[in-house]
Amino acid sequence: MRMRNWLIAPAAVALVAVLTGCGASSEPTAAAAPAPAPVSKADLAKVTLKVGDQKGGSKALLTAANLLGDLPYKIEWSTFTSGPPLLEAASAGAVDIGAVGNTPPIFAAAAKAKIAVVSASKGNVESDAVLVPADSPLHQVSDLRGKTIAVAKGSSAHGQILLTLKKAGMSTKDVKLVFLQPSEAYAAFNQHQVDAWAIWDPYTSQAEIESKARVLTDGTGIANGYGFEVAGTSALADAGKNSAIADYVVRLAKAQAWADTHRPQWAQAWSKETGLGLDVANKAVDTGPDLPVPLDNVVTASEQVLSDAFTDDKTIPGKVEFTKFVDSRFAAGLSAVPGNAGSK
Repeated sequence: MRMRNWLIAPAAVALVAVLTGCGASSEPTAAAAPAPAPVSKADLAKVTLKVGDQKGGSKALLTAANLLGDLPYKIEWSTFTSGPPLLEAASAGAVDIGAVGNTPPIFAAAAKAKIAVVSASKGNVESDAVLVPADSPLHQVSDLRGKTIAVAKGSSAHGQILLTLKKAGMSTKDVKLVFLQPSEAYAAFNQHQVDAWAIWDPYTSQAEIESKARVLTDGTGIANGYGFEVAGTSALADAGKNSAIADYVVRLAKAQAWADTHRPQWAQAWSKETGLGLDVANKAVDTGPDLPVPLDNVVTASEQVLSDAFTDDKTIPGKVEFTKFVDSRFAAGLSAVPGNAGSK
């Protein structure tokens, strides 16, 4: 189940505007910066870690897994409607770390943001879907030619539709992409104002249950399902916050593993937090939660393919070298989390 890219806010539009004036980054990032030494328990207790979150995201998950009760530092939570503005805040130092999907880091990297991907997770890709109404005459990807597709710009669904069309020998020039926030897209979809909708869970489950939407195609063999914890370089350079982040990413990975083995409990907590029906939450959870995976060459290579697809589509200027925005300093601690033994 996706807990990322809940909504694409107007701030995402501002980010895209910034991108049009920037080339791909060739400057070293946090990946090349030395990690500061761990601080003492006494100094860690003085740290306030500023965490960017999305509704029903990391705070809700950590709370449900009972992993916030013994924090050796403080957390100041900030809620964002999507990944792009969260990463803008991280780059500016307004937050220290936050969870996003597979696409916002690419857009941020193209804008030369001061961020680094520090941990990874992987969710199912079956719920990354292109939906059509139940009575739609469309039955295969090639039927999308000339049709209108709603998608959130800069979201994981944006990347998926690019790769989906490419696999079918098409491009975005063969369709009409309408960039809408998911809530707006859902309304347009139900009113038949668009022919299809590229989206992720829980919206996929919600549309299937409440609107009887039909899956035209899903992310199998196309989407990579990755999500990331992304930190600001200023936070990674600060000894106290770096130590807090080292603890935080391990707690979150443990919470993700907990959600996989406690799906009914997580669905109930998640439904209560988001306001969606329990039937929707259960369906989304049953497809499988995001689980921690190593931030390895498999992950970075897959992200490079996605990044290059955006470059080829001229959505972002120039080429982004994704590995320059990856920092694996927390790999040792994360490797001890059950289930994080290899990429999935």
